[in-house]
Amino acid sequence: MRTALVIGTGLIGTSAALTLAGCGVTVHLADHDPDRVRTAVALGAGSDEPPPGRVDLALVAVPPAHTASVLAEAMRAGVARGYADVASVKGGPRRELEDLGLDLCSYLGTHPMAGKESSGPLAASADLFEGRPWVLTPMPDTDTEVLNLALELVALCRAVPVIMDAAAHDRAVALVSHTPQLISSMVAARLEVADETMVRLCGQGIRDVTRIAASDPRMWIEILSANPGPVAEVLAGVAADLEETVASLRALQSADEAKRRGGAAGIEDVLRRGNAGRVRVPGKHGEAPASYETVAVLISDQPGELARIFADAGRAGVNIEDVRIDHATGQQTGLVQLMVSPAAAPDLSAALSERGWSIRR
Repeated sequence: MRTALVIGTGLIGTSAALTLAGCGVTVHLADHDPDRVRTAVALGAGSDEPPPGRVDLALVAVPPAHTASVLAEAMRAGVARGYADVASVKGGPRRELEDLGLDLCSYLGTHPMAGKESSGPLAASADLFEGRPWVLTPMPDTDTEVLNLALELVALCRAVPVIMDAAAHDRAVALVSHTPQLISSMVAARLEVADETMVRLCGQGIRDVTRIAASDPRMWIEILSANPGPVAEVLAGVAADLEETVASLRALQSADEAKRRGGAAGIEDVLRRGNAGRVRVPGKHGEAPASYETVAVLISDQPGELARIFADAGRAGVNIEDVRIDHATGQQTGLVQLMVSPAAAPDLSAALSERGWSIRR
């Protein structure tokens, strides 16, 4: 791939453009908002000049509601040898293109499974897709050249290609992306009217659950409007679990011992099924999830402290697999939770203690 046209300079489009430009591809940028294009250009994502001729690949990175119309315009203009989109829903745009009577041999629907709570070109980064799944949904009539261009795009972005049927993709993202967004928002909505003394007790658990609730509602309305059926099906299952869980909690309040036992069994059932589901979430590098041990270290909220603790862990020869920071309420301190292999935990604790760190058991 030598040339590309990226239409839509939001988070995904600009990130892809930054990566392609960094790999030596000549990238042209287009967006209905000229300010976003100028920002992407200033970041080094490409040029705002129209391509002088047909580019190798046109990548459409606009909201799902506009994906088909933007693709249709580009395809009718013949701006590229191949066309792809990055919409988070795949069945709808293709059906719209078919209804418009377009020849779809040169089109391939894709979806990089990467993103952030923030949006726009300023949130973009060239490493956004690194190591992340990038779904490709080819059809029997998809040109081999277009599939190869899409695979090259994924390779340049250092993502992992995943071939899927479009309908299966839409059911999958309903489960692993769209429903979690709604549930996160529902939990966060409980905080809106909560007493301030309750909110001050927020810890890492509520931060984890509500992190994605900070996402742009307008963007999510467009996404959910393109995939309402599969999301409703998943939520119906969640609603059934909620109803049973509420009934079990009510039973725990009963004076009847048998009802309390039944309530406890119901709660245990949903928790155990949650354990079983959590185990299926891929771990590091997409491999089976590993079991880590946590070394908790008290740290002051000062510049350079995190770098120092990572450096000390490196000197101890310990690889930190994951990290969390839980900030103390009303104090300039926090608890850094370093996740390491169980075998390395004692050595790391001892090494950090020797270097003056306060280890919390």
